[in-house]
Amino acid sequence: MKPIYLAVAFFLAAGLKISPVLAEPQTDYAGYDRFDVRAAHRSMPIAASVWYPADTFIYRAPVGRNIIWKGTDAYVGAAIAPGQHPLVLLSHGSGGNMDGLGWLSSQLALRGAIVVAVNHPGTTSGDSSPRRTPLIGERAADISATLDQVLSNTAFAPYIDHQNISAIGFSLGGTTVLNLAGVRFDQTLYAQYCDKFGNAAQDCDFLRKGGVDPDHLPDDFVASSRDDRIVRTVAIEPGMGFAATQTSLAEVTSAMLFIGLGEENKWVAADFGPNGSNLVARIQNASSATFAPAYHLTFLGECMPGAAEILKEEGSEPICADPPGTDRAQIHQKIVLAIAEFLNLAGS
Repeated sequence: MKPIYLAVAFFLAAGLKISPVLAEPQTDYAGYDRFDVRAAHRSMPIAASVWYPADTFIYRAPVGRNIIWKGTDAYVGAAIAPGQHPLVLLSHGSGGNMDGLGWLSSQLALRGAIVVAVNHPGTTSGDSSPRRTPLIGERAADISATLDQVLSNTAFAPYIDHQNISAIGFSLGGTTVLNLAGVRFDQTLYAQYCDKFGNAAQDCDFLRKGGVDPDHLPDDFVASSRDDRIVRTVAIEPGMGFAATQTSLAEVTSAMLFIGLGEENKWVAADFGPNGSNLVARIQNASSATFAPAYHLTFLGECMPGAAEILKEEGSEPICADPPGTDRAQIHQKIVLAIAEFLNLAGS
């Protein structure tokens, strides 16, 4: 059986709707593929995905679509468009996953970037533990190991501009990319923050519900993980900013963009402004943009019709509910444009 029919048969068996087409250059959808990352600090391979500018392709399929999430269509396994492209490393938030932010990855890929994301063990969908959440160094090492591998992978390396590498992270992923930029976190500062805000601080509340004592965090929380190959950083609603050490903030040299969501509904844990951790004012070459009406979880993907009701019946977190007047798709588009401009991508 020819490869195209094997691929079609696989997606039909998985219950996915696909659109087989003839091979021809294409720019309306990004290319998509997956690979495993072998990292010395992990006992098993790390799942990774890559979105990229597509050239010739065989079929289109939805990525990340289910009863809750709309997902994002992509040309799976397509050829990569010729040339050398900026590389973007993407770190998801607590409980998130590499495909859940496909709306962002695909749009950056359509603007010329290759976007690589991973599922961080211990803090990804279906494998999210409070006691593993403070292991910031391990998360940062996931990204550095992924960068090592993709830069040596003959299928991708020739298409990457090795001098144009950026990192984007949301929530706990924002903490991760800050760590990669050279920011270090202090256990005592974090404990003081949790004492001050109590359960009003979403991250402290999450840890305590898992039996984690903010006064006794693991040594990996203070890891130094700076990766100088990364020249730009985008931190979207980053967590744990109150625990950042002033010494490390003063040593950050890469360009940095902070993105906030909402004014009236801001999460304490992710407030990087003057009423929060004030990270923007404390880091050289840092800028910020805030989009409203929105709140922290508006950054997550668009939801399927009826998803909010399903989550409510299950007693799950209202990840599909936004503040009044919020247009999640419109907020997403504004975020894409802000990031694309910061990264100097095509058309920005």
